Amino acid sequence: MIVDDSRTIRNFLKNILQESGYNVCSAEDGLDALEKLEMFDPNIIITDLNMPRMDGLELVKKLRSGPKTQYLPILFLTTEGGLEVRKKGRESGATGWLLKPFNAERLLETIERVLP
Repeated sequence: MIVDDSRTIRNFLKNILQESGYNVCSAEDGLDALEKLEMFDPNIIITDLNMPRMDGLELVKKLRSGPKTQYLPILFLTTEGGLEVRKKGRESGATGWLLKPFNAERLLETIERVLP
């Protein structure tokens, strides 16, 4: 599942992942993702940090509190890479962190590394 308020980023990620054989569901923010999780059972979630309605940190906290998503790998894909924001990401329960801009090879390597 891809969660990002930028349609361009969602489409770019979706193309990369689908070309690599992944089935992809996209959401525009945390609330949209929670709604779509009722119908879609992802192996991994890739989320932006800053989004309207529900940001990535709040989304990860909610996902970690649910039995279905408690142990699901969750990667932040964001432009923010400071130590404090990364610390907040780890504390919320994120599995990993990728910085924008990114390349497809690095994204796919990271996904393969965190998938069970």
